[in-house]
Amino acid sequence: MRKRALIIVENASVPFDSRVWKEALSLHRSGYSVAVLCPRQRRYERSRETLDGIEIYRHPAAPERSGAVGYLSEYVCALFWELLYASWIYFRRGFDILQACNPPDDIFLVALPFKLMGVKFVFDHHDAAPELYVAKFSRAGFIYDVLLTLERWTYRVSDVILCTNQSYKALAIKRGRVDPRNVFVVRNGPDLATFKPVPPNPRRKQGKNYLVCYVGTMGEQDGLDILVDVAAHLKRLGSRDVHFTCVGDGPELPRLESMARDKDVEDTLTFTGRVSDEELREILSTADVCVNPDKPCQMNSISTMIKIMEYMAFSKPIVQFESVEGRFSAQDASLYADPRNQVVDFASKIRWLLENPAERARMGTIGRKRVEEELAWDYSVANLLAAYDKAAGTARNSEART
Repeated sequence: MRKRALIIVENASVPFDSRVWKEALSLHRSGYSVAVLCPRQRRYERSRETLDGIEIYRHPAAPERSGAVGYLSEYVCALFWELLYASWIYFRRGFDILQACNPPDDIFLVALPFKLMGVKFVFDHHDAAPELYVAKFSRAGFIYDVLLTLERWTYRVSDVILCTNQSYKALAIKRGRVDPRNVFVVRNGPDLATFKPVPPNPRRKQGKNYLVCYVGTMGEQDGLDILVDVAAHLKRLGSRDVHFTCVGDGPELPRLESMARDKDVEDTLTFTGRVSDEELREILSTADVCVNPDKPCQMNSISTMIKIMEYMAFSKPIVQFESVEGRFSAQDASLYADPRNQVVDFASKIRWLLENPAERARMGTIGRKRVEEELAWDYSVANLLAAYDKAAGTARNSEART
């Protein structure tokens, strides 16, 4: 009998959330009947549709608010819609496995009533929520303790854990006290069948000789304020042949745009917001150097950023700060800036790469080879299926959880 899965993701819609979408497609191609429950967001507003065999249900998005009370009301609202829709989906089509993708770490509450009916619960650990809170607010305290408690309960309720890297696997085993046999590393690599370079477009360089590119979320911990300062520093040094393009969206975008105006780098730095996949591929294909200015902190050090592998898939050299998982992913495809002299050293490494095209090519080749041979999404599918088969109580010959 065909196994049925429901994947719940709270902070992004599908198919925009590329990790969840790749998981859903891989499960579907392997014989699972897959449904995804996510919020309605801009460009993804249909309450129900089927794409590539995946049934997608989108619930009303909770209004974004700030402060403790605002966050609480937002999460309660999301939980209400998730439980309501999950119940309707269960009685309409059924599901044997419920996968929750954090943040936040409260979706286990939706899973609890279905576990009583024999449904297995898979926790897909995207972000270390306690560390993310510290990265955003530079403190621990009561909220941090609450997040640790929610994480601990999520681990306890889960039948199987999916982790994006070995650092998160260690959290599950040590902090969550999860049996290592129930923890599977499913890395978030690019799908090389669809994420391909295209001919570069020189107009993307805005009349400059070089293009430096950032792709990703724009939150407090993502370090885009550092990148604005880097652009301003290079401009002051007379490096007027470089244009920075930042692709993505997030809560910090309005402040970053204001910061760019205040520092007089609007002619040097462009914020595109979200763009289509076609535009993203063209920008990355045109870029000379790609950057990851994530602020040095525990959260960023132990987290795997998909943008790193996307840069490498396009054979681009990278500049980033030193981190455990950043170095594991990029290795010699990246230069690592000194966190003690963030702006000056980051800028100098960008400038050095721009002035050394042979080194850019060498590093790009290293990165592309690493993705092709180890980090592409295809290498994660076996562990994803092994995790699901473990949850479903079946056996499949596949690579073990490493």
